[in-house]
Amino acid sequence: MSVQLVNARDVKNVPGRPKTDKLDAVWLAKLTEKGLLRPSFVPPAEIRRLRDYTRLRVDLTRERARYWQRLEKLLEDALIKVSSVASTLDTLSTRDMIEALIAGERDPRRLAELARGRMKAKHSELIAALDGRFDAHHGELARMLLGQIDALTIQIGVLSARIEELINALPDDAGAIDHPDSNPAPGPGTGTGIDADADADPTITRGGAHAIQVNPATVAECVLSTVERLDEIPGIGARNAQAILAEIGLDMSRFPTPEHLVSWAKLCPRTIQSGPVTRAGKTGKGNPYLKGALGEAAAAAAKTDTFLGERYRRVVKRRGKLKALVAVARSILVIIWQLLANPTARFHDLGPDYHTNRVAIERRLRNHLAQLAAMGYRVILEPAA
Repeated sequence: MSVQLVNARDVKNVPGRPKTDKLDAVWLAKLTEKGLLRPSFVPPAEIRRLRDYTRLRVDLTRERARYWQRLEKLLEDALIKVSSVASTLDTLSTRDMIEALIAGERDPRRLAELARGRMKAKHSELIAALDGRFDAHHGELARMLLGQIDALTIQIGVLSARIEELINALPDDAGAIDHPDSNPAPGPGTGTGIDADADADPTITRGGAHAIQVNPATVAECVLSTVERLDEIPGIGARNAQAILAEIGLDMSRFPTPEHLVSWAKLCPRTIQSGPVTRAGKTGKGNPYLKGALGEAAAAAAKTDTFLGERYRRVVKRRGKLKALVAVARSILVIIWQLLANPTARFHDLGPDYHTNRVAIERRLRNHLAQLAAMGYRVILEPAA
């Protein structure tokens, strides 16, 4: 009799499984005893502790953003439209104006004089935006909201300091893979599944087109931590790098190839086949904190004049914004795997003109000549002076 290994999340689809949810634990125990469950990815204890801190920081940051939105709504209720002049409410000038309103100042001209820096040039706009009906009850509510914002800011600062300590305590070479060439390089067609040029994406190669080898003699001269090496990737900042490390860890031996990591993160769309019909499926839920961090990095990288930014612009023309962001997020995750698998590797941007220069000049000339000949033209090529 042949047996088939199943994953824990697929247990509900196993025939003969008890229908009562209370028996799920017993059913899982029996499957584990028979060796029919594949092990899930469980990071070590130090990564799990780091993950708790980074996830709480993300949650508190989102909660602080909600309080800023409540404060903006309160000001708009009082006909104070300062958010239409200032980029955000989280500026020193805006904070001084709100504190003055809470203290009882109602003259819009005096409030506008509290502007600093570049906001001084918007004096007339500020006078019109600060001319409202802010009263005592608005001030009381605004003080409560600012208190919550300040308390969350302090907590986020404490978490950030603790995360820095935990990151510095991690070994930088924990993710090294001794034999990176033990597995063959994936062939064409192993891309994201959402881009027609996925087979031309250099990030899918195990050689690491984006990650270059560093001479060991020069490593001592430019020693960078893991977070600093990830920070070199367009779109990824220090906090984003910390969040990503907390979710995937440093040991890339858990993921033999970049495709394993991409599949675990649910950044590769599924293929749904029913008889002769084949259609693309959704990527899946995956780790929400990891996908959120990669989504932010992809959105930031899409605005840059780099290879990742050009990749976004190439995909968005045909597949739309959401799928283009998934493609860029996948490329970023592959680059991260290459950097973590080799502690001596450094990020190297291929440039926005990579796809243009990748095509051989002779082939481009041949294609252009064939197109002109098809239109009835005879072309004589002469080298430029």
